[in-house]
Amino acid sequence: MSTATVGIGLHGALGRMGIRLIQLIAEDPRVRLVAAIDREAHPKLGQDAGELAGIGRLDVPIEPLSALEKRQGVDVVIDFSHPSASLELATVCARNGIALVVGTTGFDPEQRKALEAASATIPILLSPNMSRAVNLLMRLVGEASAALAGVADIEIVERHHHLKKDSPSGTALKLAEIAAKASGADHLVHGREGLVGERKPGEIGVHAVRSGDCPGEHTVSFGLLGETLELSHRALNRDGFVRGAIDSARFLAGKPAGWYSMANVLDFAQ
Repeated sequence: MSTATVGIGLHGALGRMGIRLIQLIAEDPRVRLVAAIDREAHPKLGQDAGELAGIGRLDVPIEPLSALEKRQGVDVVIDFSHPSASLELATVCARNGIALVVGTTGFDPEQRKALEAASATIPILLSPNMSRAVNLLMRLVGEASAALAGVADIEIVERHHHLKKDSPSGTALKLAEIAAKASGADHLVHGREGLVGERKPGEIGVHAVRSGDCPGEHTVSFGLLGETLELSHRALNRDGFVRGAIDSARFLAGKPAGWYSMANVLDFAQ
């Protein structure tokens, strides 16, 4: 990638993540905001993204997705919306040769396949969590799960704000996937209730808490006889996710078509 600034479009620009992205992109000289996209019927269409984010005029209006077809200088779009909107966006990006960073969660298997299909045409990076620290946690969970396979009971607890729509979180499911692959566990248990009997071998427990305005906490517990190992990440605000999304956009700009992950970004020279 050249040293030129990366032109970023935002999809879901007026959501919680979108507003913070507008603010932090404006502070980063390596990137620039080129397009701000939100839903077709949003009442604030046409208003300036910078003014809505409280940082002053940027001369980037809030526009519907169709406007992305005409916008010049968009190298990468960062998406924080919902699965059906992400797939519509992927079609537009593929048609226009625009790289796509997807932070949206909650894709079902067929939706994920459709998104993966678009990566034959453009570079796509999908991650349920853009935080560098969380993705380092994922590496550590994989190492611990492999080292303690067959001797530790693995449980995952995640906590998020009461407005979060999907449960468990995409991050918790990814942690479970990593732990299962590394340890040989073969099924997930989502919470427990009633007379469930002894814990069965090969299961991973996943538990979701929804409370207050918590931006995200994840703990993976490895229970052994006489001791417990816990690996945890706690977000104090959304900035870690936002900066990770910006890093991901910088990484993806200029890459060939393909399927990428945050594991690639962790090794990206800043």
